[in-house]
Amino acid sequence: MSTATFSADWLQLREPFDAVARDAAAGDLGLVKRLASRQANTARPLRVIDLACGTGANLRWLAPRLGGAQQWLVVDHDADLLRCWPERLGAAGADTGLHQPLTFAGPGFDARIVRQQMDLMAGLESLPWHAADLVTASALLDLVGTAWLHRLVAASAAARVALLMSLNVDGRHVWTPDDPVDATVGELFAEHQQQDKGLGPALGAGAVAALQQALESAGCRVLMAASDWWVDGRASPQALSMQSALIDGMATAASEQSPVAATSIEAWRLRRLNIAPHSQLRVGHLDLLALPA
Repeated sequence: MSTATFSADWLQLREPFDAVARDAAAGDLGLVKRLASRQANTARPLRVIDLACGTGANLRWLAPRLGGAQQWLVVDHDADLLRCWPERLGAAGADTGLHQPLTFAGPGFDARIVRQQMDLMAGLESLPWHAADLVTASALLDLVGTAWLHRLVAASAAARVALLMSLNVDGRHVWTPDDPVDATVGELFAEHQQQDKGLGPALGAGAVAALQQALESAGCRVLMAASDWWVDGRASPQALSMQSALIDGMATAASEQSPVAATSIEAWRLRRLNIAPHSQLRVGHLDLLALPA
């Protein structure tokens, strides 16, 4: 059973940084053109499944770029996050019942949305893979284990469906200016990421390379592009809040991983927070697009 939980506030804080990162990767991947070409001879709506959908940031970024009529099935194990969807789509005051269909529309696109609470450890294969044109997820891969990842590949390959996995961490944290303890905290944070989150012993930063290899072995064409976060504490209050949240999160995880180093890590956290208004952080991510042969 999936046990990883994320607050709606954290998901909202990271969303604009995700969007900027994904814009860069989409251009390098030729994402819109490649996905549009798969629908060129189909009159029906584009059908998309969004795994571990959270509060809908993946759909809010992707649906306007896909364009046209769309049907989305969005799944997450956290019912509280699914209940945030009407408000996040601008339908404040609407019925938040999970069985209530939703609409997200704008210039050139109209997405009809069905939400489903699901444990992706138990229910992955029960999704309507063969009815989908695209299966997508954002910031999911580092939480999953090898066995679950191979189940994902088997299901997508059998259905011959395109797979878009965005914002996959690759382990890079580049601080400017640097600190002597940056590397230690980064290593402990990476080790902490490999704990079991309910989808098997997590692959962490190694997940995207493992997925690429498995997809290519299954005969898929795989394209990847960098989707790094650039978090400059000088740029805006939001960037400062984002960097501070990342500092706190990394310090907490590193201390949990190595309690004996907690004093050194706390000193690192305080130094980093002190200079955050004048420092920069680059967090490495990769976007992966897989197309069936």
